[in-house]
Amino acid sequence: MLPGPKDIIEPHKELRFTRGSQASLFAMLAAVCGGASVAIVILNLLLKDPLISWWWVLAPLPPAFICARLCLHCVRHAYLILTPLGIEIFPFFKPQENLQILYWSQISDAEVNKHDELVIHLNEDKTSGVVASLSPLLPVRRKLLARAIAGRMDDKRMEANPEGGAAQKSDD
Repeated sequence: MLPGPKDIIEPHKELRFTRGSQASLFAMLAAVCGGASVAIVILNLLLKDPLISWWWVLAPLPPAFICARLCLHCVRHAYLILTPLGIEIFPFFKPQENLQILYWSQISDAEVNKHDELVIHLNEDKTSGVVASLSPLLPVRRKLLARAIAGRMDDKRMEANPEGGAAQKSDD
């Protein structure tokens, strides 16, 4: 079991990534369901003898409401947070209970691979770790996350090997 969350000394230094890509999908589904309800109303008003009962207007409204709520949930709540302490990963269901915190001291290496996955290695042999799909993030945010992770890993390598980092900088 991983240790619990620590207090963040500098909260202004965190990067929050929401499920923007999933939010747009739920927003579109909510609009389609709401549009179906409006289409039924217009169809019934235009025809003298309605083909569909007026009760069918109510059928698409609960899915529209649910999809709208899911859209708001995806936009408001974070999926990944990069903090000075580590990476926080929030699952879609019950994020308060199933939150996963990986501290930078635990992380051996991290990268964003070509399959849009965040791969976090917890040992030098790269045999254990965490893989998080980045498909819930917008494509622009995936690039930002990849740059942030690469920068943090470069800083970590510089801290681990300070003389190698200084020699590398002098060569440039």
